[in-house]
Amino acid sequence: MTDRIREVTLVRRARHGAATAAALALLLAGCGADPAPVPTARATRNGVTVTVALLPAADGAHRIRATFRPEPGFHVYSIDLPEGGVDGLGVATRLSVGGDLTATGEPTADRAVVLLRPAGLEAALPVYPDGEVTFTLPVRRTGSRGADVIVSYGACGASRCLVPVTDERIPLPGPG
Repeated sequence: MTDRIREVTLVRRARHGAATAAALALLLAGCGADPAPVPTARATRNGVTVTVALLPAADGAHRIRATFRPEPGFHVYSIDLPEGGVDGLGVATRLSVGGDLTATGEPTADRAVVLLRPAGLEAALPVYPDGEVTFTLPVRRTGSRGADVIVSYGACGASRCLVPVTDERIPLPGPG
């Protein structure tokens, strides 16, 4: 190989190596930045653990993610259950906010509702299948202090229901 060809080859390798190093530095710089912490909180009452988080959404909006985890073999009632239940049966799952948050829409669930027909009763109760269900509620911040997520729910299993929870306040810390 002539000296000129060797020189061109070395220059090309150096340029390629420099470009690769620059691209790698850009990628790693993005990886090293810590994202802002997501405010989260948790409460456990009457057989159900509720974990809430305030998540950023598009255009500066936010959303509350609330995950209800009943004891194994239990379910919670639908958010669509009317106030007072069906024929007086059932406690609707409710999700709202207070403090420095305002709801900008209605909560939605990640699981489909099923109709439960308790033995010996004619009523069909809308519930989520046994196990965990996560709700999302669009919100906006109205200040920089903390906020409350307010939940109500009832959990039942095949043979018994747990004591319902009404208007449980779960405090969320303010931003950083």
